[in-house]
Amino acid sequence: MAPVASRDVFRCDYCSLVQFRATNALCRRCHKPLEVEEPKPLPIPTEMAPRVQAAPQSGSAVAVRIREIRSQRCLSQRQLAAKMEVPRTYISKVENGRALPTLASLERLAVALSVQLGDLVQDNYSQRQQEITSLMSDPFVSEISLWVPKLDALQRSAVLNHLREMASGQRKTA
Repeated sequence: MAPVASRDVFRCDYCSLVQFRATNALCRRCHKPLEVEEPKPLPIPTEMAPRVQAAPQSGSAVAVRIREIRSQRCLSQRQLAAKMEVPRTYISKVENGRALPTLASLERLAVALSVQLGDLVQDNYSQRQQEITSLMSDPFVSEISLWVPKLDALQRSAVLNHLREMASGQRKTA
């Protein structure tokens, strides 16, 4: 008989079902997250600590905002996941930009974090307006902006490529 690999056994804190650990870390009966204590990592000496952290990729503003609010509320990812009744890994994926939450998930996040939905998706509107204003103050950009809406996709692409060539100095002038 082949030796059986050891499997973690847990008791659900909600329904008290004793079960093997599921891959999604949810109880098989009540579908609530199994509170599993993970080993705490040893502190890294400062001279060996990584100096640069990878920024979240997609939906980065939302991801950063969720992480900021969760940290302000002194909640761990596991605690937030338990409030939302989702796996902890989902919270991690959202905060690292590897998963983009749906509107329903954003609403549940807002409730779990005790904030308004707008607080999670707030955008720096005034900064964008300032950037647009500074771009439009350039006479060339303001003149071109009048014509761009009248161009079709192929024409816009051709103009953009031509401008890139001019900016990089690749195109020879006659």
